[in-house]
Amino acid sequence: METMEAITAISEKPIRQSQSLCSGEQEYVHKRKQVVLESLSSLGINCTADSVPHITLLASGGGQRSAVGLMGSLYQMEKDGLLDSLLYLGGVSGSTWSMSSLYNDPQWSTSMDKAVSRLSGPGVELQEALAWLGERAKEEYFSLSDIWGVLTSAGIMKQMDMRHLSDEASRNATNPYPIYSAIEKHCFSNGPTEGKWFEVSPHEAGFTDLGYFIETSLLGSKFENGELLEKKPEMDMIKLQGVLGSAVAHEDTIRGLIPPWFNVSGHLDGAAEDYLRVYSALEKLVALTRSTIKDPEALSDLDKLQKILGDKLKHNESAWQEPEGSDQRQSVFLQSSEELLASVETWSESLKDGAFKTYVSLLTKKVLPKIITWEWGTTRNFLYQYQDSVVPTCLCSNETFHLIDAGLMINAAYPSFLGGKRDIDLIIAPEYSAGTMFETLTFARDYAAEMQKPFPEIDDRILEERDWPKDCYVFEGKENEASIVYMPLFNRRNCKDAEEVKAKMEEFSTFQGPFSQEKLKFVLETAKANMKNNKETLLGQIHKAVLHRRNKS
Repeated sequence: METMEAITAISEKPIRQSQSLCSGEQEYVHKRKQVVLESLSSLGINCTADSVPHITLLASGGGQRSAVGLMGSLYQMEKDGLLDSLLYLGGVSGSTWSMSSLYNDPQWSTSMDKAVSRLSGPGVELQEALAWLGERAKEEYFSLSDIWGVLTSAGIMKQMDMRHLSDEASRNATNPYPIYSAIEKHCFSNGPTEGKWFEVSPHEAGFTDLGYFIETSLLGSKFENGELLEKKPEMDMIKLQGVLGSAVAHEDTIRGLIPPWFNVSGHLDGAAEDYLRVYSALEKLVALTRSTIKDPEALSDLDKLQKILGDKLKHNESAWQEPEGSDQRQSVFLQSSEELLASVETWSESLKDGAFKTYVSLLTKKVLPKIITWEWGTTRNFLYQYQDSVVPTCLCSNETFHLIDAGLMINAAYPSFLGGKRDIDLIIAPEYSAGTMFETLTFARDYAAEMQKPFPEIDDRILEERDWPKDCYVFEGKENEASIVYMPLFNRRNCKDAEEVKAKMEEFSTFQGPFSQEKLKFVLETAKANMKNNKETLLGQIHKAVLHRRNKS
């Protein structure tokens, strides 16, 4: 715990209310513009210091597909000399996994080879993941985001990054300035739009549209009525990765995973949803745990558990279809959940002593209760009891809030980059999302209309190409609107028809275990090719962004 003198030294007013950039970001961006200016000069683009365009790459979410896809896109941009034209890099969901991995290296944008090679590396030993998880499990607000963070870090990104995001605040401007995005779970479900989008940068964390921010190092500290009561340790990048990429935290994601026979009465009731949460979370834990283990005996034990889970699901199928009343269904599903958890307990007791059993024991004691309560992203709320009518009740009435995957709202970080605050000229938007093509764009357009932020016009006729899109679309902005270069991962250039696009999205689906080496390479090469094939379009739009900036100034 910090002394009162240290707390006072942090800031007389620890909560900043503003729609302007904080001084730390302003300073970084000012330095980064010199890097951008030199980059444009090397590309043969005439630009002066006062007309350096504000260009951001907004990587969509999409689980491991987006994490690997972003690596490929940035790799090719570096090879083509385009990476240093970026002032900002914004991510949501799976793309934040690769962002957090990249920024572990202060010089990453000068050599993408190292970052790409790590994806195929040896990974993390179970003992290292276990040590981290054991420490987190002692904390007051341990949640499923901690589990998700360690498994995606160790199993997918192949590293345990224990630094803090605020450590980057003092770096030079070698890399684009990073903005990570989340949403607040309860506001997302029940509150006003202003209280939903949450952004985290090396300098500040807070609610984008409300304009309430604290220093990033204070995220998770104890506040009341705008006062900092107790400074707590900042979450590390492993936990942050779990918070930012936790699409499974929201019930709507679980609904998308429902077997048809679950939906007996034509709608999913709470009883079925509770069971499905337990089953899906266990299944994903098994898949991700497998990626941190090399011991053949432990892998064999995991195979047995996977079979137990599958057998339980099949065994209960007929029982679920019989009861018609909601009370009866509730009872049957509750019993099924208890049986499922009991079978995991029995399985865990049969394991031989060692690191794997220790890990499983931690899961059964600490994680299974969180699966039952479905607790994700629990963070101390810096707006607790804050006295301002602008702050929605859903944000100021509880000591904690719950930060989850922003892709559930808009699967790219448009809210942080629209409008005058960052005043963007050009958005490069590689699209790795599952679901309906162009949905990220139309959701962003609807958000912009509601929040009265500028957004370029989208011709709705283009939406007819959603099943078999082109590899690149340009939506040109007028006046204060940013232009958008939108680049679908699977498209007409690399898929012969709509059926192949659909097949590729299924093969590289969002919710699956870590990719094989073959799948990794395929997504990397596909993303690289998309960037390479559209280099001239990007250069043309970068040149127009310079003119756009010049006209503004």
